[in-house]
Amino acid sequence: MLDMMGQAGMAEAAVRYLRSARATAAEPVEALPRPELRCVRGDERAPLDQREFRRVLGTFATGVTVVTAPATGTESSPAGFACQSFTSLSLDPPLVAFMVARTSTTWPRIARAGVFCVNVLAADQAGLCRAFAASGTDKFAGVRYDAAPVSGSPRLADTAAWIDCTIHAVHPGGDHVIVVGRATALGPPEENPPRSPLLFHRGHFTHLQP
Repeated sequence: MLDMMGQAGMAEAAVRYLRSARATAAEPVEALPRPELRCVRGDERAPLDQREFRRVLGTFATGVTVVTAPATGTESSPAGFACQSFTSLSLDPPLVAFMVARTSTTWPRIARAGVFCVNVLAADQAGLCRAFAASGTDKFAGVRYDAAPVSGSPRLADTAAWIDCTIHAVHPGGDHVIVVGRATALGPPEENPPRSPLLFHRGHFTHLQP
């Protein structure tokens, strides 16, 4: 805990320093050149075996979320998908990020809405995660939710927490898209005590031990 508090203090000091330096700098700071990126050619060996890459990265335990967005235009139902690649990004401004495959059929619907809600799943919601990971089904059938206060995105019932967002930026990331959202409202369900989060590790759901 002391180490975390120390890190938070250093982060705040760094933010204050950067603000003061930005305000007093006589000349703009030049950005570093972006690295050259290219695709692997068909006759070229991939730098890493994809199965090994997935296996090793699977040792990193993550939380599990469902990212939702309201229906737009002629759509008859909201959009949503299960997402492990969610992370906090910035305190000032309050930014979060998630990654989604370019082949996702749900991402274009979220992009059109321009807003989304991140629902942090609780330890007993693995079944809900599986439902939102499926394709070609009515993911919201039988699912209890209300509207997030700012975006109107589905806020799923009984989750550990929720973060209501507007899309702040979108960046390419290989075969995925990196979506940055600006938080507009957030919180745990007020009617419930704090709930243990659902975790994913080595291809399986798990949870924190008491």
